[in-house]
Amino acid sequence: MIQQHLTQRLIEGALITEEQHKQVLAAMEREEGRYFPTLLKLNLCTEEKLMQFLSQYFRLPFVDLKKIKVDPQVIKQIPMEVVKKYRTVPVKRVGNRLTVAMEDPTDVFAIDDIKFMTGYEIEPVLASPLAIGEAMDTYYDSANQFEEVMKGIDENDDVETVDEMNMEDDGGNTAEDAPVVKLVNLILAEAIKRGASDIHIEAYEKKFRVRYRVDGTLYEIMNPPMRMRPALTSRLKIMSNLDISERRIPQDGRIKLKLKDREVDLRVSTLPCLFGEKIVMRILDKGNLTLDISKLGFPEKGYQDFLRAITSPFGMVLVTGPTGSGKTTTLYSALHHVNDTETNIMTAEDPVEYNLFGVNQVHVKEDVGLSFPAALRSFLRQDPDIIMVGEIRDGETAEIAIKAALTGHLVLSTLHTNDAPATIARLLNMGVEPFMVGSSVIMVLAQRLARRICKECKEPMALDKAALVKVGLTPQAAEKVTVYHGKGCPNCNNTGYKGRVALYEIMLIDDAIREQIYKGANTDQLKKVAIARGMETLRMNGIRRMIEGITTLDEVYATTMGD
Repeated sequence: MIQQHLTQRLIEGALITEEQHKQVLAAMEREEGRYFPTLLKLNLCTEEKLMQFLSQYFRLPFVDLKKIKVDPQVIKQIPMEVVKKYRTVPVKRVGNRLTVAMEDPTDVFAIDDIKFMTGYEIEPVLASPLAIGEAMDTYYDSANQFEEVMKGIDENDDVETVDEMNMEDDGGNTAEDAPVVKLVNLILAEAIKRGASDIHIEAYEKKFRVRYRVDGTLYEIMNPPMRMRPALTSRLKIMSNLDISERRIPQDGRIKLKLKDREVDLRVSTLPCLFGEKIVMRILDKGNLTLDISKLGFPEKGYQDFLRAITSPFGMVLVTGPTGSGKTTTLYSALHHVNDTETNIMTAEDPVEYNLFGVNQVHVKEDVGLSFPAALRSFLRQDPDIIMVGEIRDGETAEIAIKAALTGHLVLSTLHTNDAPATIARLLNMGVEPFMVGSSVIMVLAQRLARRICKECKEPMALDKAALVKVGLTPQAAEKVTVYHGKGCPNCNNTGYKGRVALYEIMLIDDAIREQIYKGANTDQLKKVAIARGMETLRMNGIRRMIEGITTLDEVYATTMGD
């Protein structure tokens, strides 16, 4: 119940008039609504002004629930019926203190009930009534759907024997009516809704769990009963066009989903483990793919050098880094930049992650003889201008790719090496002659992804200046640098980080470096010459990002270990 004194202050503060106040009361009576949501729905006051006023009135911080993602483990702290009763959403938990966003933070009955129920000290914060409603829909309606589906599964005695769930049963019931099918659909839709990059479905001796990877971190979402493991696994294998009877060897498949107005691909991998098959699904949402090179985070000089390299008429450009470092995004952005009606682009990938219009993409299949070398040989008979090889894995692929680069084609590819100079050594170790490597490669780009400091809780931090000197800063520069970190907030799930930034090491193969390659120089020698020629190492680029306040020194050390 809204206090009369509070509504009077709204009128005195000129947020609403007496007449508008009466209008809100009349609408509340008609619709059995609440004061603040009705006020906002009638557009009598903006959400920003109302929250600013209430924050000052209650002397409590305001939390924008639309900008944060709450850890599912925190959501579990307060049952759905309590959340709906008191219009409150848990935001974060630190030790014995639970922060809850409330529409009316003066509701002592709500605070006492939640404290008694959870056993935590309750710290109320203010949130918009509309945002609380949306958060309840986001976090609790999906949880409720999980619960309802699980009830249906518990009542289904035949769930373990259901394999061909895409067929109609004798009673004419379709697969869409099967609880396990509803659960699978819900798991997939909820992962996309939450912006997950991967879905993990895992079976252990006494536990069956579903996890989502969101912003690089895995969160446990639910624990279906062990008895439904075979049915859920079979359903996903049917959707992926995999063999449901084969449980002894790994399998790879693909699922294409249509969610409202967008299509999303899921790359599915199954792996036999001790207590059943583990399934991992990589979500490939083309709508989230950044194809604009200018938005990848290149330093200005590196950006211009990269553009010149990918628009060269011939030669080889190599992108290197560990799995998950963004190599595919960089290559696809390069292809998008050079893709036009005058250019014939051919790619050999394993697997093809995104479909690009105007690019002829080939999915490599070793089991039928369509290997990377076989695909490359065929490409050379297809009048290509640009060839992209998903990965150079062996000497044969490397030799064919390099010969293509030497005969008037631009070749883009990736390798798994620690840094740019080590890539040259890797090619030489594969048996490619130094003169061929030096003559064909025009650029090597190494990259990593470091976590960004959360903008919502970013603050300066004290750091021993000796640590900055140790990573390459002069004592004078170390004195002037302000280092930041994230103290942790609901927006970043109390980690201090939100999102990621790319770190780059760009080695242009000029005459001086080419001469070192011809001489058979080792990695350290190449690195020294490249740095002398202006190359910024991954560690240097990371320090630059730290000085700019984008990431932390700890994160730079973690992502550029050994550089």
